[in-house]
Amino acid sequence: MEMEELIQQLKNLETEIELGGGQEKIDKQHAEGKLTARERLQLLFDEGTFEELDKFVKHRNTMFGLDKMKLPADGVVTGIGKVNGRPVAAFSQDFTVMGGSLGEMHAKKIMKVMDLALKMGIPLVGINDSGGARIQEGVDSLYGYGEIFFRNTIASGVIPQITVIAGPCAGGAVYSPAITDFVIMVDKTAQMFITGPNVIKAVTGEDISKEDLGGALVHNTKSGNAHFLASDDRHAIELVKKLISYIPQNNMEEPPVEEQIIEPDASDIQTVVPVDAKKGFDVRDVIRRVVDEGTFFEVHEHFAKSIVIGFARINGKAVGIVANQPNYLAGVLDIDSSDKAARFIRFLDAFNIPIVTFVDTPGYLPGVKQEHGGIIRHGAKLLYAYSEATVPKITIILRKAYGGAYIAMGSKHLGADFVAAWPTAEIAVMGPDGAANIIFKKEIDASENPEETRKQKIEEYRQLFANPYVAASRGYIDAVIDPRETRSWIIKALEYSATKVESRPRKKHGNIPL
Repeated sequence: MEMEELIQQLKNLETEIELGGGQEKIDKQHAEGKLTARERLQLLFDEGTFEELDKFVKHRNTMFGLDKMKLPADGVVTGIGKVNGRPVAAFSQDFTVMGGSLGEMHAKKIMKVMDLALKMGIPLVGINDSGGARIQEGVDSLYGYGEIFFRNTIASGVIPQITVIAGPCAGGAVYSPAITDFVIMVDKTAQMFITGPNVIKAVTGEDISKEDLGGALVHNTKSGNAHFLASDDRHAIELVKKLISYIPQNNMEEPPVEEQIIEPDASDIQTVVPVDAKKGFDVRDVIRRVVDEGTFFEVHEHFAKSIVIGFARINGKAVGIVANQPNYLAGVLDIDSSDKAARFIRFLDAFNIPIVTFVDTPGYLPGVKQEHGGIIRHGAKLLYAYSEATVPKITIILRKAYGGAYIAMGSKHLGADFVAAWPTAEIAVMGPDGAANIIFKKEIDASENPEETRKQKIEEYRQLFANPYVAASRGYIDAVIDPRETRSWIIKALEYSATKVESRPRKKHGNIPL
């Protein structure tokens, strides 16, 4: 056989494999509003940069009729390419090939690309669209999942791991996304659950649809298992690319710097936050007046809304933002918001991204449900995450900073490098109303006009303690600043802390209160 014939044979084989489960199944995928595994990768990677690995891999199981089945690429496409000019590894499950089910060789392909990503120190993107374990391969499928989970864990904090759920993801398959750093789910077409509706109905009698049980909206709003809600596959890939633009290749690198800087319009920043601590406002209005124009990229937008987290750039440098949201439950810390912020802070610390915190919180959310749900343990995660972090930590106290929540929100006491307060800041053990009722209880009760006395004592306490100056006099905050100076103050703080070195005692790892 001549060389040209051999090359043509190769081309024909590649074409056959690239068709996956065949045109009929591809058409069905498109009819459901989904792209194919290869189309998703084509959108992700810069044109002409994707190098596929293990295209010719075949399954080797012969049970239950598998010996008679051709499974092109064994139902998953893997490889390395460039995203925004930077190397990234990826795998994309092919639902057209036996429902994207995971068998031994399918798993080995994913394991190989994970190992490569870790060795090369590059981000890993996993696109999940699978019916789950390939039951015909039995324990080999379980072996595959276990090996993937192990690699997810070893790679955690070393390389960024991003998951897109673009179809079903059930059973053991859900644990890999849960270990990764960020999960993006496609609305209406993606689901995640450990046991599906049929099993739940059989065991508990509960009747629920796939979408209501584990759809994208559920995991973005209720469980917090997903960080982003994508409208379709294209949007999901756009979110991946945007996310990657803020984060370094690995834990040994600094995040990328943007040369083109657009200053925000902050001319009215001093009017955004009401002086009256009982009035709400959207903290994102403050954030957008401080960070580079158009760079705030919110994470976990629909979950635990009393805290806002996200990426941004300040003077071209990537930062992570953590901010109480007075517009929702007055900005309290609760179980979910503590979890949400703590995990994000640990990601930022792992990947050398400075933390900028905006504080306006009346404290931890009271109530039997919160206490019995473990608010002590969950709230402690936030304390732990801030204390553990060694990246530059810069905190701005906008208004309320009461009690344990003041400590928890990136205070000096947890190792913040620079802390500033606006003149509207109130740093105290509790709000003036509660404090006055306790401190002056006897005087109020003995008064002829208790209500009037209570008002006077509340105002007295407010004048004495509900301000930033007591904390400033102790050195607990570094400066009280004009709100219009916030951006320039943070820029200087980032510049001064760029060379920060802070060590921790040698240990295997800490024991965060999970």
